[in-house]
Amino acid sequence: GLLTMVLGGWRALRESDLKRLLAYGTVSQLGFLTALFGYGTQGAALAGVGMLLAHALFKAALFLLVGVIDHAAGTRDLRELSGLGRSMPWVCAAAVLAGASMAGVPPLAGFVGKEAAFEALSGAPWPLAGVVAGSALTAAYTLRFLWGAFAAKPGVEGRAVERPAAATFVPAALLAALGLVLVPFSSWYGHAMETGYAAFFRDPGHAAHLAVWSGVGLPLLLSAVALAGGVALFLVREPVARMGARLHLVDSGQAYWALIRRLDRLAIQVTGMIQRGSVPDYLLLALLATIGVGVFSVTYGGTPRLLSPVVWWERPEQLVVALLTIAAAVVALFARASIFLAVIVGFTGYGTALLFLVHGAPDLALTQFLAETLSLVIFALVLRRLPIDPVSGRLALPLRAALGLAVAVVATGAGMEAKSARSAAPVGGLMEAASREAGIANIVSAVILDIRAWDTLGESSVLIVLTLGVTSLVFLRRRSYAIERGEPPPAERTHWLASARPAGKRQVPFEIAARLTFHTVLLLSVFLLFIGHSGVGGGFAGGIVAGLAITVRYLAGGRNELAVALPVHAGVLMGVGLTLSAGTALIGLLAGQAALDMLATDVTLPVLGHVHLSTGLLFDIGVYLSVIGMVQDVLRGLGAELDRQIDAGEGVEPDPREEG
Repeated sequence: GLLTMVLGGWRALRESDLKRLLAYGTVSQLGFLTALFGYGTQGAALAGVGMLLAHALFKAALFLLVGVIDHAAGTRDLRELSGLGRSMPWVCAAAVLAGASMAGVPPLAGFVGKEAAFEALSGAPWPLAGVVAGSALTAAYTLRFLWGAFAAKPGVEGRAVERPAAATFVPAALLAALGLVLVPFSSWYGHAMETGYAAFFRDPGHAAHLAVWSGVGLPLLLSAVALAGGVALFLVREPVARMGARLHLVDSGQAYWALIRRLDRLAIQVTGMIQRGSVPDYLLLALLATIGVGVFSVTYGGTPRLLSPVVWWERPEQLVVALLTIAAAVVALFARASIFLAVIVGFTGYGTALLFLVHGAPDLALTQFLAETLSLVIFALVLRRLPIDPVSGRLALPLRAALGLAVAVVATGAGMEAKSARSAAPVGGLMEAASREAGIANIVSAVILDIRAWDTLGESSVLIVLTLGVTSLVFLRRRSYAIERGEPPPAERTHWLASARPAGKRQVPFEIAARLTFHTVLLLSVFLLFIGHSGVGGGFAGGIVAGLAITVRYLAGGRNELAVALPVHAGVLMGVGLTLSAGTALIGLLAGQAALDMLATDVTLPVLGHVHLSTGLLFDIGVYLSVIGMVQDVLRGLGAELDRQIDAGEGVEPDPREEG
């Protein structure tokens, strides 16, 4: 920070463009702020806060005034400007006021900040010397700016300029005046910021405070030295500028862009070697990196100490489910067809859900079951467009098995080590009391919607953006709010089952079952939505159930059936859902309370019975709509769009097994 402060100020001394002069001055001031905040004490942080406010006021004013000068005179070159102080006196007055604050002249905000900086660094000779040198350079380039912009220079013909309109320089003058008006409130400002800087800097360091007058002492003496040094540098400005030009051996901009170009070429070469477009290779690298982290931790972190006892199982059901899950994983190693492999891998997910259920976590089990089912459907939709060839691994089976076992050992060991390293009581013991306080019987729902509501809002936003991004990358087509439908056969357009599929490919029993169960499943999804605070359910589970109902309708009747089942664009659903979730959280904050903690009441509804209504439920409704929109977007992108391509014959290679 100090190096940047000094070099930026030195470079500003030889600039002739007023805007570039201020730009390098900004670089110098940012180095000053970096040095203060980086020093790591509360006193230096307080000085940094004071300088940050002062810099915002005087530098914004000066940049605006440069724009006024450029517009009136047609140039920003100080070698061509002369006598503007007489032709634009109000602009000159505002610039002098802002410049005096930048130079650290009392009693302005810049002086208050620099006094606090000198006071905070008084116990560190070298940083203090660097700040004094940088402050002297600041005073020097401030004088160069004011002289270059407004002074009458011998041998330079004055420019005929019209006095600018008040509206062009009054905002800048207001900012410059605030640097003087706010000075009496410096101590109040420092006290108001105390909570912020005290929380980040535990070392108090040398005491410092923001005040227009700190008495006669070292800070005042150093301020006088800096101003005197700045005046001396300004008086010998021409030799200083020539010296700076001679010392300018390397153009930092050219060096920077040369480095960037070489780095870019290196990145392209490395990417060409590593990013080959092979998903198995990427997965192999990720798994090897996981094993490497585990080996490194054991080698350099010492032997893990497993303080918690290892419990293999608590119920016989857990052992049975675990063995079935392992068996499914072993079968997946020998699967030859992609669809069959996807189904077998899905069985491992169902086994994990059963373990959740046996262990007493029905919420997690329900979510896992529903998400696994939807994932299987998506796998099937995608794999139908891929060549159904036998799966052949790049590595031999023994190597793949060894790699998988090694990753399993690292992951399991890391979990056990993390559990053994616990030094405080688990937070789970506090969840029950927090749930009762929130009036929620389901602890999982309380955690998701009340205890960590902001986290849930963030996750929902990420899922929506991810869904839109993935489906957009898969098919680069213009999105519209129109629901694309297939054209049903002419003879069936008036039928109840107006499927878009050809007559030879229709599955009428499946279509009838999909139509008859659709509304019942939707009602079940709404039921899960409303009972989430008192039982197993919630917006996410209800949204996936509704999404599965829509998925079944699509699988039965194609993209026409998808449009009939949900005649609302996915973007509208996701947008409304995210707006409702975010709005519910923000309304609670605007009411002066915590997010989602604004309204709660208990009512008795027909069929549903006792229902707990709260802003958490409104948030859950937003999640419900967002999940339905995400499912619909996936079905449109990976289902209906594929149907359209297949019908249009785009990029479809005939399967040799179907010929003849």
